[in-house]
Amino acid sequence: MDDIINTFSKDLFKGKSVLVTGGSSGIGLAIAQGFARLGGDVTALGSSAKKLEAASRDPANAGIRFERVDVRDPKAIKGFVATLGKLDILVNGAGIARPTAEFEDETYTEVMDVNLNSQMRFAMAALPLLKASKGSIINIASMLSYVTDPLVPAYGASKTGVLGLTRHLAHAFGPDGIRVNAISPGYHKTDMTRGLWTDPEPAAKIEQRSALKRWGTVDDLVGTAIFLSSPAAAFVTGTDLPVDGGFVVGGF
Repeated sequence: MDDIINTFSKDLFKGKSVLVTGGSSGIGLAIAQGFARLGGDVTALGSSAKKLEAASRDPANAGIRFERVDVRDPKAIKGFVATLGKLDILVNGAGIARPTAEFEDETYTEVMDVNLNSQMRFAMAALPLLKASKGSIINIASMLSYVTDPLVPAYGASKTGVLGLTRHLAHAFGPDGIRVNAISPGYHKTDMTRGLWTDPEPAAKIEQRSALKRWGTVDDLVGTAIFLSSPAAAFVTGTDLPVDGGFVVGGF
């Protein structure tokens, strides 16, 4: 991540408060690390006590505060956000996928609740603080906002919904000086995609469709999140930036 961080001013987010949901591992954790290394006061939320404990012990996460909050619980979200004195940047990164099981009503509803509804809950809970700071929201969408995977209908629907939510909130919050954007990751090596990148056949097919002929890493998302939260993106809102190595526009 050093080459990414060195692109920006070391104190870019000094004095800024950052909240990252889904921040105990994977993409969310990498983004949290990026903000912390540029001076941000970062709080990362997660649902797994085991992951949160491991992350808090990792020296790479110095400067990040880890908290457990159930993103499906509106009262818990409101209660936690109420403890924050200020907030400049909200990254909605909580997400789950349940291949095949998403055709069952209970699982479908759970995935939608975590991936889409939680983003609205955090945005509304954080609105007064973001209005005061004229802050920024980044919603994590997905390449499956654009293409399909028949095994994860709820994941695909929820991430497509994230794009619609992003556009609507950009206009709803824009008069208060709040910018709302999305990032759509592609195939990045995370625990969620481990079954694919550790299997030579699908891993190779994914690499071949990518314009850059490789899998993404979690660090590949960090620079985009920093840019969208920085003064360099002061007139950027209501948009989505795919970070997929050209996968969506490729072909097998």
